[in-house]
Amino acid sequence: MVDLHELLLSFSIVSVVLFSIRRLQSLMMSVTAIAHESSALSVSPGPLSTFAKVLAAWGGPSPVSPSFLTETLESPASAKGEISNQSAAREGDMSRAELEDSHDLTRPAKCDDLLTVKQCREVREKGLHDVRPREINSEAATDVPASPAQRLIAGEKVSANKLRKRPARLILPENFPALELGCERLKKRENKEFEVEGRDYCLVSKKGRRDVMEDSYGVTVDVAGDPKQAFFAVIDGHGGRAAADYVAENLGNNILREVETLGEERGSLEEAIRRGYSVTDKEFLSQGVVSGACAASVLLKDGHLHVANVGDCRVVLCRKGVADALTRDHQVSQEDERLRIENSGGFVHSRNGVWRVHGSLAISRAIGDLHLKEWIISEPEIKMCRITPDCEFLIMASDGLWDKVSDQEAVDLVSRQTNLQESCKKLVELACSKGSLDDITVMLINLQNFRS
Repeated sequence: MVDLHELLLSFSIVSVVLFSIRRLQSLMMSVTAIAHESSALSVSPGPLSTFAKVLAAWGGPSPVSPSFLTETLESPASAKGEISNQSAAREGDMSRAELEDSHDLTRPAKCDDLLTVKQCREVREKGLHDVRPREINSEAATDVPASPAQRLIAGEKVSANKLRKRPARLILPENFPALELGCERLKKRENKEFEVEGRDYCLVSKKGRRDVMEDSYGVTVDVAGDPKQAFFAVIDGHGGRAAADYVAENLGNNILREVETLGEERGSLEEAIRRGYSVTDKEFLSQGVVSGACAASVLLKDGHLHVANVGDCRVVLCRKGVADALTRDHQVSQEDERLRIENSGGFVHSRNGVWRVHGSLAISRAIGDLHLKEWIISEPEIKMCRITPDCEFLIMASDGLWDKVSDQEAVDLVSRQTNLQESCKKLVELACSKGSLDDITVMLINLQNFRS
């Protein structure tokens, strides 16, 4: 067995030696032929051209193009023409113009054809749904032709003057100017955590794992000069912050404007709130932005609470230490909401245990969401109740809190505190300690001063 291994090893060594000898002989013959050719043309080949030809004879790739070798050889006109003809024969049908065309195809595009680093950062921060599409190229999208090298390999001839087709149209996100509200309050909370403390209310908001804080809020106190009238709202945006900011700035104004037109008609206050939501939704949809927002609002007027919501922002009333949810979460998991969507032609299905509309949203009502507006309606559910002496405070919060903290747990925590602002902070900390990664906004309202 050992003798067989030694025999095979000896045979391998002999084969390698013979192969090296044959390659060396071939190399020497090539050098001799090149020297003979140079002497016949009375041209002294440069080191680069000689190296290239030797390398080609050895079987390796040439480091420079044949056209470049032709330009480096300094010879009389006749000799230069002969060498050029030989180079053209080796290159086939590929002329200098065609080579330049191939170089042009591989040349980088101009800077104005690409997204800048700043624009890419803005797109990432704002979110893809927070923009309107703009077409860069007005021409119809066509297939991109193969490169000249690929066409040569395929056996085709490369035309130097063949027009190149444009690539498919690029959709560039564009900031929406109508949503640049210029409000210092909005700019302050654009991407930061924030705390607000006012008369009879306070708020704490904490950004989750997203790049942009999508929660927002709205507050209007002393409505019509009456300290017992106020409007509060908590908003949870999705697909960008545009919808949340728009709702925060306009929902309260639209509702109060509708309430002012009522005059003495007491029975239609609920309809005024409903119209305020509808107007806000239509105005935002007209902007062409596809993001959306859940909202929960409270109008305190004449000693009554008028609570409305779309989506999963929730309002909880503490009545003698007992939690009383005044809103119902609008989620696709609820059977009545799921049937409404399916009856209107929508598609819902469960993915990882979560019901979603067209595989996208888990909520069934919201302001905005242009691409799903046929099924994601903005009609709020409204509830009215009188502020009695046993009504202590309201907790308004986005789902970042309610997904981790129960209604009664939140009421118990606030009841143990003496300071509303500290209570807000502790609720946010409690949700984070339980693993909440979403944006969290918590607002507390002291109801003692709003009784009639």
